[in-house]
Amino acid sequence: MPDPLLSPDFMARLDRLSLQAKRVFLGRMKGERRSKKRGLSIEFADYRDYVQGDDLRFIDWNIYGRLERLLLKLFHEEEDLHVYLLVDHSFSMAFGEPTTKLRYAQILAAAIGYVVLTNMERIGVTAFSSDLDAVFPPARGRRQLWRLFAFLEALAPDGETVLLDAVKSFNVRHRRTGIAIVLSDFLDPDGYEGALRLLIGRGMEVFCIQILAPEEIDPSMSGDLKLLDVETADMTEVTLSAPLLQQYKRTLAAFRQQLKGFVSQRGGSYFTTATDVPVERFLLHALREGGLVK
Repeated sequence: MPDPLLSPDFMARLDRLSLQAKRVFLGRMKGERRSKKRGLSIEFADYRDYVQGDDLRFIDWNIYGRLERLLLKLFHEEEDLHVYLLVDHSFSMAFGEPTTKLRYAQILAAAIGYVVLTNMERIGVTAFSSDLDAVFPPARGRRQLWRLFAFLEALAPDGETVLLDAVKSFNVRHRRTGIAIVLSDFLDPDGYEGALRLLIGRGMEVFCIQILAPEEIDPSMSGDLKLLDVETADMTEVTLSAPLLQQYKRTLAAFRQQLKGFVSQRGGSYFTTATDVPVERFLLHALREGGLVK
């Protein structure tokens, strides 16, 4: 039986984080983020523990007087901020030892979902290969955590990566704008450009997280090999020499740099990680420094 997606210690560290949007969307949570909107009706939503840096105006001092515990009052306006995770579960995501790219994406999605739900925002998850194969509808609140974890645990590698078709289906299904976080290796033979243009054109704030296996970044293979494409079943015979491996590494580095440039030039954010980098370190350092969480 696989280990749980998130350990109790990891979740305790996640309790100190919140998601950070660059733009203001309709429905920011008062007590969590300051909204530029005025005059909207608000209602009480929930409590969470006070952490250093929170606005003291939202502490419930009556509860503190009774329990000597600092709790922050959360209110929501007309709508909540929507966060969407698009998780690639195509066959290419099954690659990687001892952690596959898909397992890494599942853990990372669970961690981001935990941050979103415990901060009273809405999160939805769509699993895609050539289309949207499974959907976790946008939900809010800690009570949804175990449903989210069960959904992610059930994902299995399947199908080819066709990001454009998946995003087209996503745009039809989800009409509200918000933050869209794509977890994928982005190894789509048809390219990623059209799909990302659609997401950004919808007014989404887009974060692309490219997940690769160490064996893809620095292959240790050599000699005469038969390489099988796990998505198309195409077989290729190659002789892997030192010059060819160096050319491969240059091509991969150029691909990653092009993806980063494409996303950044259009106002999005790009991150990359390998499956041998602990998810906790990636989330708490790279994503924090990159402005996705704070």
